[in-house]
Amino acid sequence: MDTQLKGKRALVTGSSSGLGEAIAKMLAREGATVIIHGRNRERAEQVAGSIIQSGGLAEVAIGDLSTNEGADAVAAAALQSGPIDILVNNAGATSHQSWGEASAEDWLDIYNTNVVAYVRMIQRIVPQMKLQGWGRVIHIGGGLAIQPIKEQPHYNATLAARHNMSVSLARQLKETGITSNVVSPGAIMNPMVEEWLQQAAPKFGWGTDLEEIKYKAVQDLIPNDTGRFGEPEEIAGAVTYLCSRYADYISGAVLRVDGGTIRCL
Repeated sequence: MDTQLKGKRALVTGSSSGLGEAIAKMLAREGATVIIHGRNRERAEQVAGSIIQSGGLAEVAIGDLSTNEGADAVAAAALQSGPIDILVNNAGATSHQSWGEASAEDWLDIYNTNVVAYVRMIQRIVPQMKLQGWGRVIHIGGGLAIQPIKEQPHYNATLAARHNMSVSLARQLKETGITSNVVSPGAIMNPMVEEWLQQAAPKFGWGTDLEEIKYKAVQDLIPNDTGRFGEPEEIAGAVTYLCSRYADYISGAVLRVDGGTIRCL
């Protein structure tokens, strides 16, 4: 399937590792020029270099999106070589603090990092999309926005805010040729999750074999119809579809990629 992304320019925030890296690499394979963003230049340049070595096109934008100055620097670097057609707001932080542990300052800090940082990039990138009459804004949300748990309430709330603001943006962008959507991942396997599972296994009695640990963790923590964790490439595929011309008629939507973890219509 031709996603018709050749010649498009995509800024993927938080793409120097993890889920953002997987998204950027898939968009690059589909012909888009990707701007790799991170706070660490060496890591961002490594990702960009691997894309270029594979025949893709990549640039780098460095900055801390939790500050206005950092967002200014990232936007300036991303727009230096041309307009941005696709903005994937992916960068953010997680926290496992409970109600009794997360202070008001913790709430403010994670809201700034996970929500206001998204707003900063929307304000700096979307206006020039309007001049082109076409664009894609993809926000990475999460199932905890829809069905929050008792733990990490401040993190859950930031995901809900991302979902809400994405729909509001879609309404604001009516008939501009720009769409705004959410990709809502379930529990996605990555090195940090794998490390946490191995550390938590003795507490939960999940055994010592990694595959057994993963399976039992799914049953105990995130029961879903596939019986497994998701993979970064599965989220990247959903993002790529929403960026394509085949998704012209999709805006204000939440695309859940969670194996059926969230059970609501």
